[in-house]
Amino acid sequence: MRPTTSEINPHIKARQRSDWQVIRNLMPYIWQFKFRVIITLLCLVFAKVANLGVPIVLKKIVDTLSITTTSQALLVVPVSLILAYGLLRLSASLFGELRELIFAKVTESAVRKVGLQVFNYVHALSLRFHLSRQTGGMTRDIERGTRGIQSLISYSLYSIIPTLIELLMVLGYFFFVYNIWFVVITLIALTCYIIFTIVVTEWRTNFRRQMNDLDSKANQRAVDSLINFETVKYFGNEQYEALRYDENLKNYAQAAVKSQKSLAILNFGQQTIIGIGLICILGLASSGVAKGTMTIGDLVLVNVLMIQLYIPLNFLGVLYREMKQSLADIDRMFGLLETHQEVADKPNAYPLSVKSPALGPHVIFKDVSFHYEPNRQILNKVSFEILPGETTAVVGHSGAGKSTLSRLLFRFYDVQQGAILFDGQNIQDVQQASLRQVVGIVPQDTVLFNDTIGYNIAYGKPGASQLDIESAAKSAQIHDFIEKLPDGYQSAVGERGLKLSGGEKQRVAIARTLLKQPALLIFDEATSALDSETERTIQNELNDLARNRSTLIIAHRLSTITHAHQILVMEEGAIIERGTHEALIKLGQRYAEMWRVQQSQNVSS
Repeated sequence: MRPTTSEINPHIKARQRSDWQVIRNLMPYIWQFKFRVIITLLCLVFAKVANLGVPIVLKKIVDTLSITTTSQALLVVPVSLILAYGLLRLSASLFGELRELIFAKVTESAVRKVGLQVFNYVHALSLRFHLSRQTGGMTRDIERGTRGIQSLISYSLYSIIPTLIELLMVLGYFFFVYNIWFVVITLIALTCYIIFTIVVTEWRTNFRRQMNDLDSKANQRAVDSLINFETVKYFGNEQYEALRYDENLKNYAQAAVKSQKSLAILNFGQQTIIGIGLICILGLASSGVAKGTMTIGDLVLVNVLMIQLYIPLNFLGVLYREMKQSLADIDRMFGLLETHQEVADKPNAYPLSVKSPALGPHVIFKDVSFHYEPNRQILNKVSFEILPGETTAVVGHSGAGKSTLSRLLFRFYDVQQGAILFDGQNIQDVQQASLRQVVGIVPQDTVLFNDTIGYNIAYGKPGASQLDIESAAKSAQIHDFIEKLPDGYQSAVGERGLKLSGGEKQRVAIARTLLKQPALLIFDEATSALDSETERTIQNELNDLARNRSTLIIAHRLSTITHAHQILVMEEGAIIERGTHEALIKLGQRYAEMWRVQQSQNVSS
């Protein structure tokens, strides 16, 4: 039995952190490049100093031209100021580009390391998480999270922080050169602007969050439908799937319209505040010119400074909203890192050591009890041994707990009671990677990557040579088939390997496991889905593969396990019979009854 899909995806329920907590989580990835960060901030300050100097020089040009009458002054003084004006603008651009060039490595490194950490962590989560997750939604969360890091850094470093620095410089200039009223008017206008922007943007964020949720939901349904396209076609439900998808798109469109309406309100309110502030500042400056306390150049300077200040503020609402959204996306991605890692290596975990890799480990199930959900026991004090070099088979009706044994051997789950030992080592004390390295499985349902046949075989041992891949394929009796294909080992297998037949996929799975050369082999009803002729051929290959190697066979057809050294009959999570094929037939109980039923079915067919 598997966990029910009603189990809520853990990362969806992760606690919501504050914006500052998200930034603190992100800072270590950025601060590891301290030198680049400091140089970037210096370039940012120099760029803004040069940017502030541009209108000041422009003021001097205007004042000089308005009071100078001699032709020599007209040729010398303004030209030198014009050159200074051009150099300052060039300097502002130069420092701006240097800032982006120096910080680019910091941004991309942070994105790569966070994305890789999340990817590795998700792979390390238990099978329970992956059975209950929605692939489309989770990949969207990771994609938006990594993109959010780029956006957050870009908006803060290239827009918000420079604007704040420029604001401080402008206020300081107004205070020291003019009078306090310029500072007061500017601060009042900016305060009203910022408060209005934040309040309205917070209101709009609900629409954005709703849009993202609906976007993820639509993507989940689309991916799920496309992955299971065969089932859709079998039942002729293309229109039904289209209607389900369209329902999500319609809800998304409604949320998008609400978001656009709220954006119009935000933009109009911002422009109103900016316009009033600019009128007040220019009115004050015009009054100063009229009184003779300010020059025409001062009026031009004030106008240019305010325009320079307000141009980036025009986008403050967009920037604030996008930064909030980026923080929410990053928070959602970091939430994956807080998902409970149900199966984790202990701090002192050590590599698994197999005494005789050629024969395989001595595996012991010692009073193992296990459940996926507390209200339904799957295994109840199960005890048995797989001796080195011998084959143990497990049979029983569906739901008896057979396939759970293989998941526990791979430590996809931890047992609630008892222990599983490999050569005397409790698998909960060893490193998971080392455990899974010595266990190989040929599953009932072979799922292949949408890549080449060669890639799928080589997946058993990444980095294997072409000679080793072909040797494994020959042992699995699929090499000749591959050689006849137009592209040979470079032939694509399609989504989930659907371009291959069931028998061909099974042989690829055998070749992949052969290449891995595991110490313990597991066959989980590896031939139950095949026709009788193909099953006999592949069964012989599996028997050769398992000879003189520790092997666990989970079987449906009893004819495939008559050679086993030990057969376990399971019912309701407990072993009710054990022995060789001959001994269990003589016993005349459950196994003998199953054998008799299957033999009669074979005769009738």
